[in-house]
Amino acid sequence: MRSTWLLAFGLALMMVASGCASGPSLKEAAAELQRDTQRLETDDVFKNPLKKLRILQRPDKDLPCAKDGFRRVLRATADYQRGKEEDLDSHLDGAQRLIENTLSQILGYKLEHDISQVDALEGRFIYGSKEVGIVVNVYVAPETPTWRLHVQTACLPR
Repeated sequence: MRSTWLLAFGLALMMVASGCASGPSLKEAAAELQRDTQRLETDDVFKNPLKKLRILQRPDKDLPCAKDGFRRVLRATADYQRGKEEDLDSHLDGAQRLIENTLSQILGYKLEHDISQVDALEGRFIYGSKEVGIVVNVYVAPETPTWRLHVQTACLPR
C-alpha cells in the first residue's frame, strides 16, 4: 500500500515538474484558435456567400490581460436568411441549431445548454469551451447579422 502511494506521489511530482499539470499554454490555445478560424472559413455552411461571414478580428495578436497574461480573440459575424413565410421563433431555432452543430461537430466545442432560452424571441446566447483554454460566446440575433461570435483564449502566460 505504501509503495503504491509513493509511486502515485512520485508520478504527480514528475507531471508538475514537466509542466503536464500546468494546463494549456498560450501557444497551444492560440494555434487551436487559428485552426478554428480556418475551419470556420472553409466550412461548407460559412463559405457560402449568402451567409456573409465577416471576420472582424483575427486571432493573430497577443492581447495583454491581467498581470503578465495574454489572450487571442476572434470576432466574427454571419447571417442566416429568414424565409418569407418563416416566423421569428422558427428562424431563431434554425439559426441556433446550425451554429450549435458547427461549433460542436466541426469545431469541437463542448456546449452548455440553457433551457431557459427556448423560444426567446429577443435572441439566444450560446456558450461553449475547449479544454485547451478557449471559450466561445455566440449571440443569435433576430436581426442581421444573425450570428455574432466572440471566441477567446484564457488569459495565459507566454
